[in-house]
Amino acid sequence: MELYNGRPEDTSGRKEKEIKVYDILDSLHIPYIRADHEAVMTMEACEEIDKALGMEICKNLFLCNRKKTSYYLLLMPGNKALKTKELSQQIPTTRLSFASGEDMETYLNVTPGSATVMGLIFDPENKVQLLVDEELLEQEEFGCHPCVNTSSIKMKTADVFDKFLKEIHHDYIMVKLSDGNEQE
Repeated sequence: MELYNGRPEDTSGRKEKEIKVYDILDSLHIPYIRADHEAVMTMEACEEIDKALGMEICKNLFLCNRKKTSYYLLLMPGNKALKTKELSQQIPTTRLSFASGEDMETYLNVTPGSATVMGLIFDPENKVQLLVDEELLEQEEFGCHPCVNTSSIKMKTADVFDKFLKEIHHDYIMVKLSDGNEQE
């Protein structure tokens, strides 16, 4: 798998939402490494991409409360399993479940399999609350999709949380998720 510095030279055939991600990162002078690949839908499918980028891409889950009045994008290490009860108590909210693909498209302009923090650029009204596992904030580098699951990008974690989120007027709540070995 070939790695590239920055945006693709030829953007024909690329989706507008992907190009918008590169436009924002470039305008903020955030350097990033890009890998183009076949569509990936699972963390297991990302293993080859992880090896190429020299890091693990985080798991991105789009969640909502029971009444579907609050939406959350959870970023967590790929090796952790989500325990909704544990997370719900930290926010606090009613028990969480996975939001629909339709809602994901409405709020983040992404389809299932391509959820990403970059999708928050399409949420100017801050309807989606970003939740981040503390382990991700401790890592030097951060990997995600640029709103499509046929490319992955790697950049400095500080650039995502200090520059990118400030630019798009989003904040995050840090959560502490267990490693998944305990019973819920």
